[in-house]
Amino acid sequence: MVSEDITHAVQHTPEVQEVSQVRVRWVGHRLHAELHIAVSAHLSVAQGHAIATEVRHQLLHHLPHLANAIVHVDPLDASGEEHHRIAEHVHGHWPAHAHL
Repeated sequence: MVSEDITHAVQHTPEVQEVSQVRVRWVGHRLHAELHIAVSAHLSVAQGHAIATEVRHQLLHHLPHLANAIVHVDPLDASGEEHHRIAEHVHGHWPAHAHL
């Protein structure tokens, strides 16, 4: 399965402590991937970016049909989409809404 191949490829980047929210889709004859990785919360933004760049590089080497990968970097203590949800709120005169 492609998502397992992605998880395996990401394991070639030792700074990655967790992989979550892997999504892969075919667009024509090419794969496009989106995934979250978790790294130490003590790293700088530049370090997190460098790790994401290396993860993308590993993915492109390990998955021959992969055209692109979007890698979202999370701190290990707030990994995954559940930490990005925004609770119901109001903006001025607009009705209450949430961002899932």
